[in-house]
Amino acid sequence: MTYDLAIIGGGPAGVAAGVYAARKRLKTVLITNDFQNQSSVSEHIQNWIGTISISGTDLSKNFEAHLEAYKGDVLDIKKGHWTNSVVKEGNEFVITTDKETFRAKTVLTTVGSRRRKLEVPGAEEFDNKGLTYCASCDGPLFADMDVVVLGGGNAAFESAAQLLAYCKSVTLLTRNEFRADQITVDALLKNPKFKAITHTDILEVKGDKFVNGIVYKNRNTGETISLPVSGIFVEIGLLPNTDLMKGVVNLDTYGHIVVDPRTQRTSVEGIWAAGDCTDGIYHQNNIAAGDAVKALEDIYIYLHLKR
Repeated sequence: MTYDLAIIGGGPAGVAAGVYAARKRLKTVLITNDFQNQSSVSEHIQNWIGTISISGTDLSKNFEAHLEAYKGDVLDIKKGHWTNSVVKEGNEFVITTDKETFRAKTVLTTVGSRRRKLEVPGAEEFDNKGLTYCASCDGPLFADMDVVVLGGGNAAFESAAQLLAYCKSVTLLTRNEFRADQITVDALLKNPKFKAITHTDILEVKGDKFVNGIVYKNRNTGETISLPVSGIFVEIGLLPNTDLMKGVVNLDTYGHIVVDPRTQRTSVEGIWAAGDCTDGIYHQNNIAAGDAVKALEDIYIYLHLKR
C-alpha cells in the first residue's frame, strides 16, 4: 500500500506530527527506533508547555502513549526501525528501513540530532573512563568528587545543576559567554560549590586509568591551566542526524536540512522536515513540536487541496 505520509523520527516533532496526522485522518506510518530524544537524559524538564515539571524518561513515555491513544486505524507505528534510505520514485517515495520498505506520497523528516564529541588529545582514550556525555546517567558515579562540565548552553547548566546534588564541586568551562536561560545561570552562580569560567579553549584530557585532570587555556589571560578533576561531562552542542538525507534534499554546511520556515518544506517537493535536524535558528522541544504541526498543516493542504 501507499501511505499518505511517512514520518521518520519519534521525538517531539515526530510525535506532534503523528497526533495531528491521525486527527486529520491521513493514512500515516511513523518510523522510529524509539521515542527517546535529547531531553530523555534530563531529570527535570520545566519548560514543556502545560506541564510544570517532568522527567525526560516520563516525557518519552507520554509521547508513545499519546500516539497509541490516537492512532486508530490510520496511524501505523513502526518502532524498532532504523531508516536507511529515502528515494523518490515518480510522485511517491520509497522509505527503506532495516526491516521493511514503505511507500508514501509525502515524507516528514524529524530525525533530530546527536551530541557533539569532544575532539582533543585524551578525549577518545578516556571516553567512559571519567569522560561522559550524560550527567543524569553517570553523575551518581562521581559522588563527592570534583568534576567539570564543558559547554555554556541550557544543557550544560542543567547537567551542572544535577551534578551539584552529589559532587564535591562543579566547574563549568565554556568557549564564549553563557547561552543558557538567565534564570538558570543565576540560580547556579549562587551555589558555593559551583564555578563558571568563560572564554576557555580545552587543550587536553589527562588521566591514568581514569580521568584525573583537564588542561585549558584562558583566552582572556593567555594562561594555560591544568585543573585536577575526576570527571568531565561534555555538553558542547549537537550534530544533526541527517546522513540519511544527504543527496536527497539540500543541507547547509553543518548538515542541517534547509527548510522554508513558513511551511517547513525542503528543496524537494513532497518532503518536509522539522525539529533539530533543520536549519532553524533555535532548537527546543516546544519549537520542534510547533514546527512539526506547521509542516503537518501544510502537508494536509498539499495532499488534499493543491494536487
